[in-house]
Amino acid sequence: MKTGAQLYTIRAYTQNEKDFARSMKRIAQTGYRTVQISAVGKDIRPERIREICDENGLEIVLTHSDVNRILYDTDRLIAEHDVMGCRYIGIGAMPDRYRAPEWLAHFAEDFREPARKIADAGKLLMYHNHNFEFRRIQAEGEAQEKRIIEYLCDWFGPRELGFTLDTYWVQAAGADVCQWIGLLADRIPCVHMKDMAVGAEGAMMAPVMEGNLNFGAILKALEGTSCEYLLVEQDICQGSPFDCLKQSYDNLAAAGYR
Repeated sequence: MKTGAQLYTIRAYTQNEKDFARSMKRIAQTGYRTVQISAVGKDIRPERIREICDENGLEIVLTHSDVNRILYDTDRLIAEHDVMGCRYIGIGAMPDRYRAPEWLAHFAEDFREPARKIADAGKLLMYHNHNFEFRRIQAEGEAQEKRIIEYLCDWFGPRELGFTLDTYWVQAAGADVCQWIGLLADRIPCVHMKDMAVGAEGAMMAPVMEGNLNFGAILKALEGTSCEYLLVEQDICQGSPFDCLKQSYDNLAAAGYR
């Protein structure tokens, strides 16, 4: 498993080509060799993203792409991922309208064709979870109540939909991270490594191995699964996001994951 940086962490520093290039240099100097492209300035062309990453020895392994492009601009989106050398096309979050019981099944109806088109191109559509996917509902047309993430597993095969399992949000849902790693073992080529600490106002995000998640057990559970990339993400940082990414990298490297 390779350790990478989820660029959403440094989104304030990737909104134009000059800042993006500066940031990729810093990411590479930290030790990372893979990145997820997310929240990068829309004016930076895929060709330049690839060139800048190549110059810094960074492999692009995953994106978070606009859901409307996944749905309605699938072919061109696939072509852009070919340019970037990226196999995994990610959904950052389920659009709000699909989260209601009466609309959830439409997510499968709407995304099945793009998912199959992506699969036929040798890539995989990846779903990034938050905590709401662990809410139990009875989707319209279904016979029994299930968690939203369970419906997604039922409605899409492993070739059609993978999961970018986010450790923080699984914990925030009150679920067992290691249990879900086991349940999704053949569907998690990319995992978001994100820790949870407790501050004065409650739960907060922290660099990996600086909070309360049991990353020793999590990393052990990931061994032998389909996981290829451990992507460090910290949506909210206390201090410099580059420093947070470095602290996470250093902790993972010390544990033998680079």
